[in-house]
Amino acid sequence: MRFLVAFFIIIPLTEMMLLFEVADRIGGLATLILVVLTAVIGVQILKSQGLSTLLGANQRLQSGELPAQEIVEGMMLAGAGALLLTPGFITDTLGFIFLAGPFRRPIARRIIRSGMMRTLGGSGTGSGFSYWSRSGGSFRSESGDVFEGEYHEEGRSQLDQTQR
Repeated sequence: MRFLVAFFIIIPLTEMMLLFEVADRIGGLATLILVVLTAVIGVQILKSQGLSTLLGANQRLQSGELPAQEIVEGMMLAGAGALLLTPGFITDTLGFIFLAGPFRRPIARRIIRSGMMRTLGGSGTGSGFSYWSRSGGSFRSESGDVFEGEYHEEGRSQLDQTQR
């Protein structure tokens, strides 16, 4: 709840005060041009970073790995885009932090290690990312270990018999 108060009340009020202060010092038109310019530059950088992240995710999928890092980075890039399109210098600064790879990648790794993204699967060890590949009948973990075996669905045969 406190986060929502800060996000929807304190940050916009602080943004307005900062915009007014900058406008007093450099002029209203220059402030407006500066805000629009940061949004345009940010969107251009966002395009290239988004494409790079998408290509990295595609490479991981092709090699049979779950692109956990790229998924988190993609969410951060989406947030960065929203922050950059919101008028203001504080949101632009946060947007550029999420947009810059040297900042974004360690933050994404920390989010993965913290277990926030555990809903994507896994056993609770390491980063929690793993997946089941039915095509090869193997379990592949993020560390690259492969566990091969066979499986069958026990409840499925009983269900098929009752429907006949």
